[in-house]
Amino acid sequence: MNKKKDYIEAVGRRKSAVARVRLYTGKSASSINGKPLDGYFTSEHKVHKLLKPLKVTGLEGKYYITVQVKGGGSTGQLEAIQLGLARALYKNDPALKPELRKWGLVTRDSRMPESKKYDRVKARKSPQFSKR
Repeated sequence: MNKKKDYIEAVGRRKSAVARVRLYTGKSASSINGKPLDGYFTSEHKVHKLLKPLKVTGLEGKYYITVQVKGGGSTGQLEAIQLGLARALYKNDPALKPELRKWGLVTRDSRMPESKKYDRVKARKSPQFSKR
């Protein structure tokens, strides 16, 4: 009944985005919400930023990932996936944590959007003023 998992799972969050990252050993295509990486993030720069934890630790090509991500925009989702991947890596091998921390990949960015106030358009933006 106790079946051993063949992956390491970690959660990453940023703004209102939540990413569940599964790290598998081997060579296969990584995917986000069932789509390939370049199909989900159109910019090549974003794909490189996403895989930064693997590049920093020198494990690129040894692992592949599958991600379920919800909420937020593209930047929030990207950074949530990046944090989830870094957490999965040091969960697998705790010796990698200092190297990941040196690159700023372990710390959760706690900044959240400011809530909207009444009589305002957004959090601080006022309605348009009319002289007449």
